[in-house]
Amino acid sequence: MRRCFLRAAAAAAFVSALPAAAHDYRAGDIAIGHPWTRAIGAAAPTAAGYMSLRNAGTEPDRLVGASSPRARSVEIHEMTMTDGVMRMRPLGAGIAIPPGGTAWLRPSGTHLMLIGPAGPFARGEAVPVTLRFERAGEVTIELEVAAAGAREAAGHGGH
Repeated sequence: MRRCFLRAAAAAAFVSALPAAAHDYRAGDIAIGHPWTRAIGAAAPTAAGYMSLRNAGTEPDRLVGASSPRARSVEIHEMTMTDGVMRMRPLGAGIAIPPGGTAWLRPSGTHLMLIGPAGPFARGEAVPVTLRFERAGEVTIELEVAAAGAREAAGHGGH
């Protein structure tokens, strides 16, 4: 009985650790959840990165920049609807993340714009991106590549 319990506990610990290792990251008080992008072809001029940024600290922080060896440059962008026209603009000041708050990078909203991707992004691969925070510093994450038309990361149901 005891041996069976220990095996079950070990298996549960191993399985519960897998999702966190696969797609959740931390920089200081900032938890980065489910970073992902869409598959793109070799000739695509841009790609976008999405994720959640949750501030578990007591001080505000800000995502101020990003870079990737798989893109010429990475900018923080915002999409807005003005008079029925979708507009995209860079956010030079970055993204504020208040204490206890979450900033969402999602399709048709705030996102990372990977400009000049180096080759295609194939579904199932991972694209490294280094995020730079005002207080929390730098952390390298991997964007999980989902299908070309995906509206959310594969298997995450919008969370």
